[in-house]
Amino acid sequence: MKRSTSLAESIDGQRFWDDMLKQAEIGALIPRGLGRLALDDNDNNARCWLVEQGRALGCEAFYDAMGNVFLRREGRDPNLPPLLIGSHLDSQPNAGIYDGTLGVLAGLAVLRALQESDFPHQQPVEVVSWTNEEGARFAPGASGSSWFAGQRETARILGTVDDDGVRFADALSTCQTLLDADKVSYRPYPFTPSAFLELHIEQGPVLESLGVPVCTVKGIQGVNWYSITVNGQANHAGTTPEHARRDAFTGAHGLITALREAVAEHGESVRFTIGKFTLEPNATNTIPQQATFSIDLRHPSTAVLTSLDNAFQRLATETWSGCSVELTVSSRVSPVEFDKKLVETLDASVKKYAPDAPKLVSGAFHDAIHLAHQCPTAMLFMPCRSGISHHPDEYIEREDAEIAVRALADAVGTLLTR
Repeated sequence: MKRSTSLAESIDGQRFWDDMLKQAEIGALIPRGLGRLALDDNDNNARCWLVEQGRALGCEAFYDAMGNVFLRREGRDPNLPPLLIGSHLDSQPNAGIYDGTLGVLAGLAVLRALQESDFPHQQPVEVVSWTNEEGARFAPGASGSSWFAGQRETARILGTVDDDGVRFADALSTCQTLLDADKVSYRPYPFTPSAFLELHIEQGPVLESLGVPVCTVKGIQGVNWYSITVNGQANHAGTTPEHARRDAFTGAHGLITALREAVAEHGESVRFTIGKFTLEPNATNTIPQQATFSIDLRHPSTAVLTSLDNAFQRLATETWSGCSVELTVSSRVSPVEFDKKLVETLDASVKKYAPDAPKLVSGAFHDAIHLAHQCPTAMLFMPCRSGISHHPDEYIEREDAEIAVRALADAVGTLLTR
């Protein structure tokens, strides 16, 4: 094929969209949606499909000690650090089909454009699918990217257990056996890319409200995850008077009210979510002995997160309706600002397709939050309908997606010709 002067012009939009629809079949739910939890059969099959597509483009496939899968298109100088593009293929239990997968298949589309346009590049280009970004099966998420970037220890990740008692290490072993059978090369150690780029759906309503098909992301707000247990005393619901009760649910209610009041002092920019709540013994006629709940806390400022962390820790030392409290921090991920020079490169490409596009700070965490500690990193967002994600109703417009992929490819072309 005759080489195009622009890598963006060489993107095969139809093939990219066909890949999106094909990936949606792996772990498809009825009547719609996606269930592809990290390292389950569907997730592993999606990895193998990706390897097959990469090999068809002449790329070599690798996996590492966390099961991250890489497709490598060699450059004229294989000793140069590769430009890395990607996201993740795992999903929430009852999810849409675009979260994460969009970014991996956008990278695949760039590899195809490089091949079909015979675009010259000195450095290698690699596409990655990171392991367990969602954290729906093994919490916390972003296991593969955090390990790769040196932000989390191997033993801590491998020892994680899912709700069925399956260890991360055992699920990973099954995945690695499958990749070995597919003759995927094992590359156990991380490397330092020249840069990392990730395209993702916004998971918010801003771009749709502005009518903008793509924008640059300049950073990601920080995330703290907490697990809180309120310990009371089980007793008979009909015979125990109020003054004699140590009701864990009532204690949890009071504590949560106080936590929300602490959050409110920092304005509406704080994101505070209780996503899990359980009671024991969970019987209609028994006073709850124990209440356990999770907190997902997010903000762009490290100072605000630290202030709230101190407040949460202090509240956990108090007694609530006669109940004691145990607070565990399961994860802390600090806010990041992406590399300014790389952000400007991406934004220059974005402005060719969306002159009025803003630069956003991501409210959701992504694998890029960890890669930013290792190499120059930046992201692109595209709109999703009504900002809905982590749900089968997650939806994107094909036209917007193609524009976003072309903006990504344009930026890649710029980086490869510097």
